[in-house]
Amino acid sequence: MHTVAVLALEQVIPFDLAAPIDVFARTRLPDGRPGYRIRVCAAQPETEAGAFALRAPWDLEGLKGADTVVVPGTTDPTAPLPADVREALRAAARAGTRIASICTGTFPLAATGLLGGLRVTTHWFAADLLAATYPELTVDPDVLYVDNGQFLTSAGAAAGLDLCLHMIRRDYGSAVAADAARLSVMPLEREGGQAQFIVHDHAPVPRGSALEPLLTWLQDNLARNLALDDIAAHAGMSTRTLIRRFREHTGSTPLQWLHRARIRRAQHLLETTQHSVERIGAQVGFGSPTAFRDRFKRTTGVSPHAYRRTFS
Repeated sequence: MHTVAVLALEQVIPFDLAAPIDVFARTRLPDGRPGYRIRVCAAQPETEAGAFALRAPWDLEGLKGADTVVVPGTTDPTAPLPADVREALRAAARAGTRIASICTGTFPLAATGLLGGLRVTTHWFAADLLAATYPELTVDPDVLYVDNGQFLTSAGAAAGLDLCLHMIRRDYGSAVAADAARLSVMPLEREGGQAQFIVHDHAPVPRGSALEPLLTWLQDNLARNLALDDIAAHAGMSTRTLIRRFREHTGSTPLQWLHRARIRRAQHLLETTQHSVERIGAQVGFGSPTAFRDRFKRTTGVSPHAYRRTFS
């Protein structure tokens, strides 16, 4: 049986803690046997969880021998990671254990140094902070989860359920995962690349980056028809150097970053104005309504009209 250790850190978010416990505990194999054994672990006898405190039945020893360790989010993601927790997670990684984070759980996982150089995600609200705190990471705020093999990260709230179902599918196949999804009243088909519903003023980039003035200029000129040569000319560098610098600092190309910034501005306008979809598309720099609708759906997973119905 597959053992899942869920790590309750101080000020753990109750939903992030309960979601993997519930989803994995409900999972049944075709012959009716449970698919997972659950261990709730903590570094101290009593852990604060907002409105209540909990006493985990396992200490950090519970991480040893687990097949999967889940790190739920906490209300203070920048809190220092205790040395014993850091070493327990590193030891689990050395043993080949799969380690997954939910929501702001990406922060303590990143604090172990295990995610260096990887593409990761977290709750959209904390994406800027994650990118600033750990500039060696490539932070992608536009997905539900990222699977790097041994290390997996997910966005906030329901995205943690998506990640758990993804891991069940990896472990036991689609039929078992579909059954677990039905029990959780969740769709199985929400793939990790589907965008979070987010509102960002700009794509995350480490504060103080050498590109910050250029990114500010791009934000101020989203409505202009900007080509790669235009951006490079404003930056005073060759297009090849520009692309390399963008890769180093943002993990994307200049035009990818620009498209994401335009869609974020469009999301804000769809939520806060009554402007037509066509007008909003023009306001954020798309040459035609069709191009705007195509890019918006490709980025967010829904049409502009559907987004407005949901969030206006």
